[in-house]
Amino acid sequence: MKIAIISGTSGLVGMQLLHQLMKSAQYDFILSIGRRKLALKHAKLIQIDGDLFKLSSWDWEGKVRSESLGGEYHDLLDAIKEKKAEIHAFSSIGTTIKVAGSKEKFYAVDHDLVIGFAAWAKKLGASKFLYVSAMGADATSSIFYNKVKGETEEDLKAFQFDYLGLFRPSLLLGNRHEFRFGEQVATVFMKPLVWLKVAKNLRPIYDYQVAKAMVKTALSSHSSSVEIILSGQMQDLSK
Repeated sequence: MKIAIISGTSGLVGMQLLHQLMKSAQYDFILSIGRRKLALKHAKLIQIDGDLFKLSSWDWEGKVRSESLGGEYHDLLDAIKEKKAEIHAFSSIGTTIKVAGSKEKFYAVDHDLVIGFAAWAKKLGASKFLYVSAMGADATSSIFYNKVKGETEEDLKAFQFDYLGLFRPSLLLGNRHEFRFGEQVATVFMKPLVWLKVAKNLRPIYDYQVAKAMVKTALSSHSSSVEIILSGQMQDLSK
């Protein structure tokens, strides 16, 4: 049995990632972890919700059972408990300082929630962890956003997953729920790079391209346990 667990489905990449996972015949179940459930139904999709800062203390089995009216998730629970499932974890958790309200709250979401999800996924038996980071991720950066992303990448390495994929997309294109002025301005100046097909790692990338690349990577074999996937690679993988 192959299971995908995902957190961050309400975001730009997360929604596309969920769509790609539901389309894939390789995954038997998709377990979505979030603050709230999406208005979405699918035969393979199980949504459980709660306070993500308290994920480690969730009665996740009870939450899954409550979603199962006819016991259809019994095999899933048994496979996880008996370590008979191949589990891939996907994290697209992320916010902005403006939305979060402060640097401290931003760090709590973009670092702490990601690490908390990784710890929980590892405990469940996840062998692969695929994380949406950022193009400028660098733990030593003087830019706070890039520094947080870089620190998160470094802390994820400590879990020693069989495979850790660190996806560093450039400016994301897609339909966001909230308005981000800086991204809108950057899009105006950078979108011509997409049309001209130059500067592959710098030009904007569509949300669905990142999602396709993540699923394709998760289902592939790997020669190294930690891999950084740049924007250009994602565009190639999504074809």
